[in-house]
Amino acid sequence: MTIEASSGSAPPLSRNRNYHVLWGSQLLSELVSQLCLIAFPLMVMAATGSAPQMGAVAAVIAAAHMAANVPAGVLADRFDRKRVMLVCQCVRAAAMASLVAALFSGHFSLTHVFLVAVAEGLLGAAFDPAEHAALPQVVPESQLSEAVARNSVRRYVATLLGPASAGFLFAVDPRTPFAVAVVLLVASCVALCLLRLPRREPVGKPKKAGMLTDGFRWVWGHRVIRPTLVWLMCCEWFISALIIIVLAASGEDDMAPGELGALMTAFGVGGLLGAAVAGRLHATLPASAVIVGFPWIGAGLTLVLALVPTGLLTGIMLGGIAFLIPTAFTTVMSYQLRVAPDELRGRLSGVVGLFAGGAGAIGPLVGGLLMADGDSRGSLLVCCACLAAVAVGTTLSPALRRFPTLK
Repeated sequence: MTIEASSGSAPPLSRNRNYHVLWGSQLLSELVSQLCLIAFPLMVMAATGSAPQMGAVAAVIAAAHMAANVPAGVLADRFDRKRVMLVCQCVRAAAMASLVAALFSGHFSLTHVFLVAVAEGLLGAAFDPAEHAALPQVVPESQLSEAVARNSVRRYVATLLGPASAGFLFAVDPRTPFAVAVVLLVASCVALCLLRLPRREPVGKPKKAGMLTDGFRWVWGHRVIRPTLVWLMCCEWFISALIIIVLAASGEDDMAPGELGALMTAFGVGGLLGAAVAGRLHATLPASAVIVGFPWIGAGLTLVLALVPTGLLTGIMLGGIAFLIPTAFTTVMSYQLRVAPDELRGRLSGVVGLFAGGAGAIGPLVGGLLMADGDSRGSLLVCCACLAAVAVGTTLSPALRRFPTLK
């Protein structure tokens, strides 16, 4: 099944000013999130020397991010999306600036650090649905899949640069990562001021409870969106669990820190290369082949990981899996944005963020439990079996097996 999009006379994405503004502001937002993911735990550890407190601040950020997903989707659908994004970035910048001021004055408290961490988690999550829902407002339908593919580059750039930068900046001065975060957030605010979003039809004032549940009802009632959400959850779980298992296995094999870093770099570079060609692959391959093929190929590569010793081949297999992710996720997310009504796009993004993000958060926990007895091969085989089960389910699902191809 193929869905054709009207092409019109829209300029290419390379000359779409509003798309570049939106892309850049979200890149800055994601860089800040990745910086904070490392900088906050490092700050708490340096201040208290307590590993539980260090873990607590990381958990607080993740919990706040999860809790905000669905309400943030409502905000994105109920109010002007540019204004929502601006408010989020301005308040994030103000909260972070208050922490920087306290750090430089030497009068900061752990409570202050945790409050800013909560604000960062909540507002970072609130920004995302508004940005996702705004994308179809600045990009014509015929270019939406290409735009989603280009957006996936952002994720890998932020993931590669953010944590490494946080560690380096913290080593220079523990206050520096937070000061840099303020600068990035202010730059994002300035960029958003230049964004021009088309006016939307006025939204009525339904009951707030109804707005919170409308996204769930719409996703559950859509015969294609519902299985894609389950598919996304399973894939997010697999990816996050696999990374933890590989890291733990490498540690048990006494791999040098440089080699371990090379493994994760291979994963990041594979994802970045995959994101760079995701638009072309998405346009070339049938969507159903991508959706069905990803778990099958991923299961095969994971089986190889389980059977070979940790080393160069491990990095190649990880990079191969990461290379496939952007095209697969572009295919699903493009379809979701294309078929969702504009007044529900924010809530769709919130629901997807809640469930896919939740699965991604559970994955490391399961990966750690699987590695509790130190059996890396058995853990990888379990991962392989789980993804193979996803592949079988995808193949047997009529909605996914006949997934519409967007043109």
